[in-house]
Amino acid sequence: MKILITGGTGMIGQRLAELLIDGGHEVGLLTRDPQKASHFRLFGWDPQGGTIDPAAVPYADCIVNLAGSSVAEGKWTTERKHDIIRSRLDGLELLYRELAKPGHHVQTLLSASAIGVYGDRGAEMLYEDSPIAAPGDDFLADVVVQWEAAARRIGELGLRVVLPRIGIVLSPEGGALVPIAKTIRYGAGAPLGSGRQYMSWIHLDDLCRLLVHMLEEAQWQGEYNAVAPNPVTNQEFTATLAQVMHRPLLLPKVPAFGLKLAMGEMSEIVLGSQRVSADKVLSQGFVYEYPEVKAALQSFYQES
Repeated sequence: MKILITGGTGMIGQRLAELLIDGGHEVGLLTRDPQKASHFRLFGWDPQGGTIDPAAVPYADCIVNLAGSSVAEGKWTTERKHDIIRSRLDGLELLYRELAKPGHHVQTLLSASAIGVYGDRGAEMLYEDSPIAAPGDDFLADVVVQWEAAARRIGELGLRVVLPRIGIVLSPEGGALVPIAKTIRYGAGAPLGSGRQYMSWIHLDDLCRLLVHMLEEAQWQGEYNAVAPNPVTNQEFTATLAQVMHRPLLLPKVPAFGLKLAMGEMSEIVLGSQRVSADKVLSQGFVYEYPEVKAALQSFYQES
């Protein structure tokens, strides 16, 4: 198949593109900088300006939408929140406009979503049909609700739409693991807040293998929790990482009020608890290479 990826230069997009090429597919990337050097065919687009290379959508059999600015960079000012939302919605609105036109053969849209849709839920086990956070209660949940709605609208055009609700992606190349591992390496690691909040995580390779399955197999449709089958508490995660890295945990817990002072509303990312089930993914026959957090972390830090 010919796969067109938005957000393809990010950590997930780069690894996914490699796996797709290895699997015999062709990959094209939608980018704001189509003149740069790349192994892949590049198509220009500017979601904010509403412009796109007219050859982009007709190129593709499937579109993978990973575009969206990081929620973990910079305090959540009003301006930053606007950017987080628009960076997700503008691209989907532009794709809807193009996919509504005749002359393309796109059959599938795989559009990234996030487990943030459930809000802060303590130790409750969360499934795809669990109630989502009430509007206005949780900024991240509000973002994901709008993000998914924009993708589902594309489904009204007759496409198969798959919405992987992605958990905390583990990779030494980026994401949440990098700063946590750095603090542990230098002897400053500690559980955050109570440490009892659940982290629903997934190894980068398992996530990208799962996305490939979703693209290749037509039975995948709708929402799926893209997480490993064994969520852990923040305390368990921190202790396991310290063990794998052969470093002691010397400091007490980092108090929640300190995180809120330092991070503002963005502290929701590390203090919120989402214990998310992978049962629906498992029922589709997907086999995880890294179902347990210790083995996932050892794949990165065994020699630390």
